[in-house]
Amino acid sequence: MPDAKPKARPYLALANDFAARKDTPRDFLERCIGVIEAREKDVLAFVATNLPAARAAADASTVRWQQGKPLSSIDGMPIGIKDVIETADMPTGMGSPLYDGWRSGHDSASVHALREAGAVIVGKTVTTEFAASEPGPTRNPWDLQRTPGGSSSGSAAGVAAGYFSAALGTQVIGSILRPSSYCGVVGYKPTFGTINRGGSHDYMSQSSQGVLAASLEDCWQTAWEISQRCGGDPGYGGLVGPSRLPVAPAPKTLVLLETSGWAEASPEARERMMEAAESLRSAGIKVLTRKEHKDIEAAEQGLLQAMPVSRTINAWESRWPLNTYRDRDASKLSKAMLERSYEAEAMTLDEYRMALAARAKVQALYATLAGLADGCITLAASAAAPVGLRSTGSALFAVTSSMLCAPSLSLPVLQDDNLPLGLQ
Repeated sequence: MPDAKPKARPYLALANDFAARKDTPRDFLERCIGVIEAREKDVLAFVATNLPAARAAADASTVRWQQGKPLSSIDGMPIGIKDVIETADMPTGMGSPLYDGWRSGHDSASVHALREAGAVIVGKTVTTEFAASEPGPTRNPWDLQRTPGGSSSGSAAGVAAGYFSAALGTQVIGSILRPSSYCGVVGYKPTFGTINRGGSHDYMSQSSQGVLAASLEDCWQTAWEISQRCGGDPGYGGLVGPSRLPVAPAPKTLVLLETSGWAEASPEARERMMEAAESLRSAGIKVLTRKEHKDIEAAEQGLLQAMPVSRTINAWESRWPLNTYRDRDASKLSKAMLERSYEAEAMTLDEYRMALAARAKVQALYATLAGLADGCITLAASAAAPVGLRSTGSALFAVTSSMLCAPSLSLPVLQDDNLPLGLQ
C-alpha cells in the first residue's frame, strides 16, 4: 500500500512572504529539515548532508531578504545535488565504492553558480553507480516498496518528500524524466549543452544536466539562475529564455508520439495519455498522430531505434574511464558495470560511427516535425513506479529526448494505479 502522501515544497511561491517578513528562508529550511528527520530513515535520499552550512546560508539569505537585497529569486532555496556533481564541502561518491569519501576540493560550475545566487545546498543525493543502471538504496516516498527511478534517484525522492524545493540531476538515457514521473515532481531535461557540466561526472554525448523541482516555476528559475552565472557547456550559449517563467501561450498544434514505449505502457497509462490528448483537442489544440502524417510516421519508425542506438553510443563512450576503474579494483564495480566495460572494449570505432550516423538520421527525421507542430507530447514513463528496488524501471519513453539531444519536461499531471505518472 502507498505510504502517507508526500508533500513537495515550492519555494518561489513564498517569495513575497520573505520580502514582507512573514516568513524567512531559515524557517523554510527548518521545515524541510523536520521532514528529513522524520522520513530519511525510510526514504534514504541522501549520501551526505551539511546542515550546519545550510543553516548558515539560510541565515545569510534571511538577512538579505529582510534588507530587500536578495542575490536572486532563488536566494535561500534549499537544493539537493546529485552525487555525480562535485561539491567543495561534501564528498562526491558517484554511487561507487571506488569513490567512497572522494573530494575534488571544489564546486562544480552549476553548484558554484547556485551558491552565487544564494541557494542553500542541503546535501548530496543518491545516484545509481556512475549514473548508470545499478540502483542505490533510495525508496519512492509515495510507496517505500517501489523504486524512485534513476539515476537521479535521491534528487527526485527528496523533492517529492519535501526535503528541498529543487535538485540537480543528469540524464543520458532517462535519468531525470523517469524519476520525476515516478515521484510526481517536475523534471526538466534541457537541450544538450544548456547547463555547464564542468565538475560533473557525466561525459556522454547525450548527457545533460537538469533540474527536478516542486513546481514548474521553481524548476525554470533554478535552471535560469544557474545558466546566467556559468552558461552552458564550452561552445554552447546556455539556457535561452526570460528571467521569469512566462505565461505559456496555447500551442496551435501538437504531435502525440507513441515511441517504442507505447507497446509496454500499462493500459491505464495509455488511457490517461489519450484522455490528455482529448482534453487538448477540446481546448481547440490540434493533436496529430502517426495516422495523420507521413513525417510523423517516419519519425516514429526512427525513434524505435532510440534505446539500442543510445546504448551502443554510451557503451563506446564509457570505454574510458571504465577501463581505468576496472584496473584500479574490479571488485568494487557491479556486474553490470564490468559487462559494460567489456562490451565497450569489444566494439570498434566503426561501430560507434555507425551509431552516431543512425542518431543523426533520427534527429533529422524529428526535425521535420517542427514544420507541423509547436511541440510533441508523450508519456514520461510506461507506468507508475514498479515495485522493487533492484531495477530503476523502463526508460523507453525518456530515452527519446536523450537521443534527440532535445529539451523535454515531465509534468506531474497524470496518474497510474493511484500513483504519479508524468506527461512528457
